[in-house]
Amino acid sequence: MRTGEPLPSVGDVLTALATGLWYWDTAAGLVTVDAEAARLLGLPPEPVTLTENQTRARLHPEDWNEITGVVPLAVDEGTLAEVRIRIMDEDGQVVRIVRSRSKPSFDPDRRAYELIGTLQEVTEPTPGTAAARNAVTGDWRRSREAFLLDAGRALAEARSTAEVLRVAAGLSMPGFSPDGLAVFGVEGDRLTLIGHHGQRPGEDGPFLHMQLSTDYPAAEVVRTGRAVYLSSPEQYRTRYPVTWPLAQPFERRSWAFLPLTAAGRTMGAWMAAFAYPVAFTPDERAVLTTVARMLAQALNRAGAADTQRELTEGLQRSMLPSLGPEIPGMTVAARYIPTGGGLQVGGDWYDMIPLPGGTSLTKSGGGRFALAIGDVQGHDVRAAGLMGQLRIALRAYASEGHRPDAVLSRAARFLHGITHDEHMTDVRFATCLYVEADPATGMLEIARAGHPDPAIRMADGTVMMRPTAGGVPLGVDPDADYPTTRFTLEPGETLMLCTDGLIETGGHDMESGWRRIRTILEDHTGDLESMADALVQGVHRPSSHHTTGPLADRREDDIALLLLCRQGAGCGRDDTLTLRPRLRRTLLPVAQDEPERIAEARQHLRELLHDWVSAEQVDSAVLLVSEMVTNVLVHTDADALLLAEVAGEPGGRRLRVEVTDSGDDLPHRRRPGELASSGRGLMLIELLADLWGVNPRGKGKSIWFELYESDGPAAG
Repeated sequence: MRTGEPLPSVGDVLTALATGLWYWDTAAGLVTVDAEAARLLGLPPEPVTLTENQTRARLHPEDWNEITGVVPLAVDEGTLAEVRIRIMDEDGQVVRIVRSRSKPSFDPDRRAYELIGTLQEVTEPTPGTAAARNAVTGDWRRSREAFLLDAGRALAEARSTAEVLRVAAGLSMPGFSPDGLAVFGVEGDRLTLIGHHGQRPGEDGPFLHMQLSTDYPAAEVVRTGRAVYLSSPEQYRTRYPVTWPLAQPFERRSWAFLPLTAAGRTMGAWMAAFAYPVAFTPDERAVLTTVARMLAQALNRAGAADTQRELTEGLQRSMLPSLGPEIPGMTVAARYIPTGGGLQVGGDWYDMIPLPGGTSLTKSGGGRFALAIGDVQGHDVRAAGLMGQLRIALRAYASEGHRPDAVLSRAARFLHGITHDEHMTDVRFATCLYVEADPATGMLEIARAGHPDPAIRMADGTVMMRPTAGGVPLGVDPDADYPTTRFTLEPGETLMLCTDGLIETGGHDMESGWRRIRTILEDHTGDLESMADALVQGVHRPSSHHTTGPLADRREDDIALLLLCRQGAGCGRDDTLTLRPRLRRTLLPVAQDEPERIAEARQHLRELLHDWVSAEQVDSAVLLVSEMVTNVLVHTDADALLLAEVAGEPGGRRLRVEVTDSGDDLPHRRRPGELASSGRGLMLIELLADLWGVNPRGKGKSIWFELYESDGPAAG
């Protein structure tokens, strides 16, 4: 071209550069392309107007979605919309990759976008190279999608503001990862720093409480709701000269400040700072914008959860008592853990009540006291309210001096009265276990209303469920009776009371959950407080974002736990259970009107002998106990008292079982006929026991037998 000749037309120049022109009007739904653009789209090289559907059919579906996402972003920020597009043939194969650069505008009257831009074929850069870092390649796109999925899942699982900030600090974006992050919130007319990462302690001082009117990028983002991208220190210094000295010491090269918007409200700003220059292409901005939206939603949820958690935990703490002063001769530990989902408040509770008729619970006194534990049906505010009322009622009845059965009977009538109205709109019941304890003697009197039985951990570490008499849950029957069970807590023994949340949480039923609790109790060697922690940790785990697997966050129900230990060998303020006494003992009464407790006696003995070497000897002992207790109930008018004791070292222990009654008739050996249904009790004892005998005891008698541990068959 000679000097003075007219310049060629823009179309000729673009054609010479293999660059096509296209125009898109979203209101009309039409895309107009010139000949070169048509060729790049795989059409005959001539100008043509296509519908949006026809155009979309020539592009990869992901890239069409990319265009529709980038256009509004470019309009909001007043920038070019740049996208790499894969052109597809009729068989769904990629024939070429083109780059689209356009200047979009928005017509508010027609509520439509208009775009005019260029298409130019590009060569796919090699993944992993410097050129590939900023390009929207297939590998980059797949990495970005995987990153956003992972980030979304991690942020969705975060349960608190602290967890959200920790997740945000660990984000590694594909191709460009910030080395400094900060999350700003708003309090009144001030910008507050909620959390940050990549700064040293003390460097956040100037940003802690900044006026929203300050000429600072995050403050501007909160005021306007629009993102601010600064690709170089020069841009930062030019646009924000007042606050540039605050950012300069961090020696960053690029910054992105994005609004945190939830429910149409800008709640803060997120800063991502980079140690190297970042161009902030539309694709990079799209990633940052998506992360900011997810971060805002996560912070909004976490903030609401934090507020709710603080409210409900405060409510629960106000309703749960302290354990009061130290008890001479006994140690008490307690735990309450709310449910892990929904409203973290429920109906589980525990209480410790000083009783009248004794000295106060001080170091110099040893007065009687009561322990109560229970579970009101439901996990809502109504359950928590009923729990508070029921706990106060129990305290009042106990303070009046009523015995355990009378305390629960009155509590049952009280709960029935406040939950059963004429419409029966919200009928509730509650389980409860009430224990009176005498520290001087270790005597316990227990009344139970539909609650799990207590467990005893003996001085040698053996754990047994302790069957107790009981009645229906409170609130079911206003005239229900609650019989009392009495037994002595021996020195070194620990009584465990808990709600069903400790046993059944984690997919367990009462049987398998009890086995889990029993294992924890038997293996533990620390003091009472660490024992309580170990029991709670058996089911209470961190959330799944911290720990994955079968033990992840299994708090499906409230947990209330009480431990009472009578101080002695194996239980004290300073001793551990490393050296355990080799003696275990259990006592179980069986009344004339309770023949069903014979089955409890058999199970009781099996638990006592759970680690006995010979299974045949265990079966023999259970059979003999059944015979001895049954004989008392059948042949006398008295109640039976079963005492079982195991002494010695494992492998050479001795079991002594004694059944006592107040009857005067001594048992006699008989010779039953072949078809006789009774008369074989002493024959069985003689055959299966190593030693046995009958001892008169003033008024009454006792029959006893002994077995010596052996790995062979029981001795005859």
